[in-house]
Amino acid sequence: MDYWERLFLYNKKLLMPRVNQLLNWVMGINFLCGIVFLLTIVYEYGFRISAAEYNLIHTVYHTVWVIFLVTTTIQIVFRQEDSSFKFTPWTWILTILLYLTLLPVVFKKPEETTGVYWVWVFFHHAYYKGTILVLLSFSQLSGILVRLLGKRTNPSLILAGSFLVFILLGTGLLMLPRATYHGISFIDALFTATSATCVTGLVTVDVPSTFTLEGQILIILLIQIGGLGVMTLTSFFAMFFMGNTSLYNQLMVGDMISSNSLNSLLSTLLYILGFTLAIEGVGMVVIWLSVHGTLGMTLQEELFFSAFHSVSAFCNAGFSTLPGGMGNPAVMQGHNLLYITLGLLIALGGIGFPILVNLYETVAYYLQAGKFWLLRRSGRFRKKVHLYNLNTKIVLVATVFLLIGGTLAIAALEWNHSFAGMSVADKWVHAFFNSSCPRTAGFASVGLTSLSTQTLLLMVVLMMIGGGTQSTSGGVKVNVFAVVLINLWAVVRGTDRVAILRRELSHDSIRRSNAALILYLLLAFLAIFLLSMLEPEAGLLAVTFECVSALSTVGSSLDLTPTLGNDSKLLVILLMYIGRVGAFTLLTGLVRQEKKRNYRYPSDNIIIN
Repeated sequence: MDYWERLFLYNKKLLMPRVNQLLNWVMGINFLCGIVFLLTIVYEYGFRISAAEYNLIHTVYHTVWVIFLVTTTIQIVFRQEDSSFKFTPWTWILTILLYLTLLPVVFKKPEETTGVYWVWVFFHHAYYKGTILVLLSFSQLSGILVRLLGKRTNPSLILAGSFLVFILLGTGLLMLPRATYHGISFIDALFTATSATCVTGLVTVDVPSTFTLEGQILIILLIQIGGLGVMTLTSFFAMFFMGNTSLYNQLMVGDMISSNSLNSLLSTLLYILGFTLAIEGVGMVVIWLSVHGTLGMTLQEELFFSAFHSVSAFCNAGFSTLPGGMGNPAVMQGHNLLYITLGLLIALGGIGFPILVNLYETVAYYLQAGKFWLLRRSGRFRKKVHLYNLNTKIVLVATVFLLIGGTLAIAALEWNHSFAGMSVADKWVHAFFNSSCPRTAGFASVGLTSLSTQTLLLMVVLMMIGGGTQSTSGGVKVNVFAVVLINLWAVVRGTDRVAILRRELSHDSIRRSNAALILYLLLAFLAIFLLSMLEPEAGLLAVTFECVSALSTVGSSLDLTPTLGNDSKLLVILLMYIGRVGAFTLLTGLVRQEKKRNYRYPSDNIIIN
């Protein structure tokens, strides 16, 4: 063995363990710095600070910046192929952007007459440096959280726990002095944070008069996090910027977002985030065009109003910054475009991300096919037989049927009742809007207490059905409801096979759908029973409406929410949490799963009728 071989073995056996230990320490330091940086931001924007505290805060920012520079350099110098931290292309881009913050330090401020001056100002700006540090902090925190999946922890418990953590964080943030005008109690802050994170919309306080601009920004951030899903955002940051997820992690994340394969996992996450930002961005522009110059707001206020309501509608949250919500007299006349836009955003958010991805792939296929035939390229174009999967077909058909059927029914019931005095166009628009909202949005353009009993009962059914699976909506889901009805029709016809659209439904899908509906009805009945005891003076219809609205994460109420006592608020909070996480998710996480048995008991029949 020559000198170089001995040196290689010495390096591998003795030095590499030390290097790996150093890299682990560096990752731990980055994790702590990320927490400190985010907490400092909360302190700066959550409290009213003095000049001395302001200087101390920016000293912390500068220290975190220096530490990130040092630790990133160490990771580059000592990085190993088998290290738990891997540099993805986007990690390199983020690293380069971090190093560019050194330009104003290395070079002096140029003269304003030169073109280099604006480049220097851009990289010296606090917003640029702050954005880079925020991305680094989130990527570090996401990497640690996603590794929990690698511990083989129950994914259902991780999902439920992540929502609980964000609810508690949101509660603390909403209680900060600068989040409200006159303060807020813990129970009301917890209620609002739960309603926002669970994209429900029920509130015990008036949002515009209680929460400041900072508080409203916190609410919309919680809505966006809750609508996308905590694990979706966490997994995106971990995979996009760190690329350090194990095979087990990827399998769990793929199951949560319904990805077809591991190869398309990151692309599916990008689709979800891309669809969300694109749809909300277009919705924001259209909403701004519909309200510009009509509400007496400044341009900044109009833009925030548009962004808030676009996110709230697409995430099916139902929060509004207008006093009285979307029934405010300022928007009731001459704003049909606003109501139509909100209704369409609600529908898009309610059909589910897998359906949006499937629709995108279908449109891309047709564009590719059109390009092929127009250019007359040589070769054969590979045709796809099944562009839409069965889940997409069921959700789209059911959604269109519920929207059209609900619009016609509400228009017929309220034409000369709560819609009296409106023009014909306004009546149809408000019928469409109020048909979209019960499917877990929570907005209302007319007072729900002014609606007829028949309309309210119809809304209860719409709230119970909800939207599509893997969407921002709640309820038992249109997929489940459709399977239950199809199975019922098959039983009535006496067939032993349940089929729809030339596809036979699996036995497991039927069993789970029936179980999901029964579980929902049991929880709803139990909640109505308990709330009727806690609120004996409330009417049964109001109590039923409140419980179904909370469990389906809708956010509609017959003016009962602000009058609830603390015990009733806790019950509604629990219903909103169960409705967003999913009763099935909680049960599968808490109940021990039985192993597959290799034997069967003798079958027997039960007398049904």
